[in-house]
Amino acid sequence: MAEPASPDLGERLAGVRDAIDTASRDAGRDPSDVTLIVVTKFHPASLVRDLVALGQRDFGENRHQEAQAKVASLDGVDATWHFIGQLQSNKARAVREYADVIHTVDRESLIATLGGVGRPVEVFLQVNLTEDPARGGAREGELPVLAERVLSTPGLTLRGLMAVAPLAEQPRRAFERVRLASERLRSIVPDATALSMGMSGDFADAIAEGATHLRIGTAITGNRPTPG
Repeated sequence: MAEPASPDLGERLAGVRDAIDTASRDAGRDPSDVTLIVVTKFHPASLVRDLVALGQRDFGENRHQEAQAKVASLDGVDATWHFIGQLQSNKARAVREYADVIHTVDRESLIATLGGVGRPVEVFLQVNLTEDPARGGAREGELPVLAERVLSTPGLTLRGLMAVAPLAEQPRRAFERVRLASERLRSIVPDATALSMGMSGDFADAIAEGATHLRIGTAITGNRPTPG
């Protein structure tokens, strides 16, 4: 018989869920419209099992090699896997074999690599909110072309936009920019209504600006183990 999850883990998960509920109601939103993705990067598969036992179903991973092994070791576990790290084109097809949702699509070549093979995958277009071209994500002006490319690519479904708030900008302002970009994108893809934004320190601001998917790690999992 598996060991029960630690009380601390359960308390942290419940605390974040309560905070999400409160932020949603403060924003005039239904808390059930917000999906909590627990980021389990660097944590063992046993933590995922503990979270599943506590009722959590959505999990996020950043690194392909770690994610691939972790998902394989959890075969049969009732979980939805979200890939939320920067995705190299040469690993894209391997990632789509286990990821149900990919949040970091930001270029046409990646869309072409992801499409047309294997099981259907949901994708988000990542928006770069900084002036640094080395950061992951597309510029807002590139989104219409990328959206059209996803629409014309078999095997992919466009859910919406993903972004990370820059350190130099107030999170609420950054998330407002993503919300406005999403409103413009929906003139092309009306069903692309989802917004993947908000992490442990800023998810209340993200909810206020319409976030539908939150990517929260340490507030629930605690400090990450040192990566091997």
